[in-house]
Amino acid sequence: MKILIELPTWLGDTVMTTPAIENLVSHVTDAEITLLGSFVSTQALKSHSKVIQTYVLDKNYLNFYRSLKALGDFDMFLSFRGSFRSKITKLFISSGRKYQFDKSRYIEGHQVEKYNSFINDSLCIKSVAAKLVLNTVNKNKNKNKKKKLLGINPGASYGIAKRWYPNKFADVAYDLSSEYDIIIFGGPSEKNIAKDIEMFLIDKGVVNYKNLAAQTSIEELISQISNLDLFITGDSGPMHLAAAFQIPTVSIFGPTNDDETSQWMNEHSMAVKKNLECQPCMKRVCPLKHHNCMKLVEASDVLSAVKMLN
Repeated sequence: MKILIELPTWLGDTVMTTPAIENLVSHVTDAEITLLGSFVSTQALKSHSKVIQTYVLDKNYLNFYRSLKALGDFDMFLSFRGSFRSKITKLFISSGRKYQFDKSRYIEGHQVEKYNSFINDSLCIKSVAAKLVLNTVNKNKNKNKKKKLLGINPGASYGIAKRWYPNKFADVAYDLSSEYDIIIFGGPSEKNIAKDIEMFLIDKGVVNYKNLAAQTSIEELISQISNLDLFITGDSGPMHLAAAFQIPTVSIFGPTNDDETSQWMNEHSMAVKKNLECQPCMKRVCPLKHHNCMKLVEASDVLSAVKMLN
């Protein structure tokens, strides 16, 4: 069966679709999947054994239309997006069966469960969402390394309100630097905050670090995260990559809802948050101008969570 799947735009959301996709292919055993989505999302899942091709749609509407028409016919179209552009996509896709995620229909539960319920309803099945699955790399830890590996991920593509502060990340990294070698992660838009962390570490005399911000492909990012011994991050795409590999993780939550987007089924996971009255506001920028949900989180809070994981 030829199936076209439109993935979410963001990396984290894409990773959270994987239990639903696994249940889909378990039900439709002869599935041949074509992925449609952003460059980041298609790169993350392109190595799945059932994926035969991927398409990144052009933002130009004329090219967008031409690309959709060139895709050909499908037995089924499933979209994990509910945007206006995705509704246009659904209109032009040639398929006898079309299903689209509607966030107003799926309100309760973790985002993984919402995506899985969408697949259940579309296929009339009753599957349960299992663990996150990534087929991009084979986890192969370096057993000869002298120290364990700590990953620091200060960025969050959704907005600046989700970002903790570089000096506090550096304080945590400094405290753990005698036990861990440090890798700083980040995308092109996070080079500055990663550089700030690097400068704080230099000021503290820390030399056993690498700054890989804006230097990794999606596949390389997944591979690097899969080999970590500890990950400290905000609510972000890489946080969900770590969950897929059961990496011990401390996640710092501010404006977003950890009940919906915390790590899914990671047995080695701790969420740090302050439980303020204004949380979760779900805003990209603090509407109250104080950013206390992140400002009040101290390095000691994160280090305490690290100790609880050990």
